[in-house]
Amino acid sequence: MTQRRLFGTDGVRGTANTDPMTAEMALRLGQAAGLLFTRGSHRHKVIIGKDTRLSGYLLEPALTAGFIGAGMDVVLAGPLPTPGIALLTRSMRADLGVVISASHNPFEDNGIKLFGPDGSKLSDATEAEIEALMEADIAHRLAAPRALGRASRLVDAAGRYIEAAKASFPRGLRLDGLRIVLDCANGAAYKVAPTVLWELGATVMPLGVVPDGFNINAGLGSTAPAAMCAAVVANRADLGIALDGDADRVVLADETGQLIDGDQILALIARQYARRGQLKGGGIVATVMSNLGLERCIGGLGLAFHRTLVGDRYVAERMRALGCNVGGEQSGHLILADYATTGDGLIAALQVLAGLVETGEKASTLCRQFAPLPQRLRSVRIAGADTLRSPGVRAAVAEAEAALSGTGRLLIRRSGTEPVIRVMAEAEDEALVDHVVTHVCAALEQVAAEAA
Repeated sequence: MTQRRLFGTDGVRGTANTDPMTAEMALRLGQAAGLLFTRGSHRHKVIIGKDTRLSGYLLEPALTAGFIGAGMDVVLAGPLPTPGIALLTRSMRADLGVVISASHNPFEDNGIKLFGPDGSKLSDATEAEIEALMEADIAHRLAAPRALGRASRLVDAAGRYIEAAKASFPRGLRLDGLRIVLDCANGAAYKVAPTVLWELGATVMPLGVVPDGFNINAGLGSTAPAAMCAAVVANRADLGIALDGDADRVVLADETGQLIDGDQILALIARQYARRGQLKGGGIVATVMSNLGLERCIGGLGLAFHRTLVGDRYVAERMRALGCNVGGEQSGHLILADYATTGDGLIAALQVLAGLVETGEKASTLCRQFAPLPQRLRSVRIAGADTLRSPGVRAAVAEAEAALSGTGRLLIRRSGTEPVIRVMAEAEDEALVDHVVTHVCAALEQVAAEAA
């Protein structure tokens, strides 16, 4: 298979208006993807959505021009959560879906994610095909003047997603009486998420719902949940919900302001679904980053626990292969295949809220499904050098693995979305976990400093 160079674990991503995140690249990407997904004699269609970054105005018209030049009609949905675009791609029988977003990254960055006709993220192989077309001479394959596509705006895009999200909430239940802090990170869900919760009966205390093009994820959202946690306590809320910039991930806070991560949410939903007879595939799918406590919890329920690579699209691929309908990541990418084809932070939060309503329990009780093993994760920024092959780093890793042997595990991986190496360790002994992570990171930092 051709090696991908442009695409990472979640589409193309980088600093806006610099290589590779330029209008020229977006135009070329639109042309290449449009040609690849033009199959058959029907009128072909692509749906484009985005988050609230200023640079969306740069990339959206460039992508639009590329797709139109390939002969595809373009439907512009405007700001909408990533799972909303995945939903519309499938429900409107589009040939392709595109989201312009860098997810949880700061506003300076942007990205492009692609979805196939079934609403699923593209495979590595398909992304490699698109890259190959982008590098090839495709001018002669572009549409003739009479075959150019057209662009239109989908005025009810938000309403379609709102109704789909509400439909995921169990019939007959309401959120009346619940007080909810909702942090939308000044991102794509700033309108739709508060509307869903309010229409289901909740009292909503919103944060991050005044985007200005620059403030997406700035001190708010699932990667900066301190403000949400504080607001829960200050407002005596029953639950806090923090989405990221494109709303495909979520973290929660209980009524005491304590964080609830994706692993705990996965355990709760798995238990709820198993009790209702709703769980499919006999288990759940998580990633190599999920806590060993989650694995033990799922096993204790008599369910299978499957791990896969980091990235919600790898989780989704394994779910489809195994017939599972629950999967996700510790970071809060949670995929509930009965309702969505990709991570959906709002729909995941609604399943937790359903549990609060059904049981009458407080979130601090309901959402503590297992005792996590001590786990540490640190990121080390790297230069272009092949840091992991350095003798000093390899020696540090070997020493760490020997120290953890039989008692825990060490995971080191390159990020697919940022120029960093992530180091994670977990074991019963918290001091040992701290030691090995610090030791490996020090070796990585030394190599990075020498390469700078």
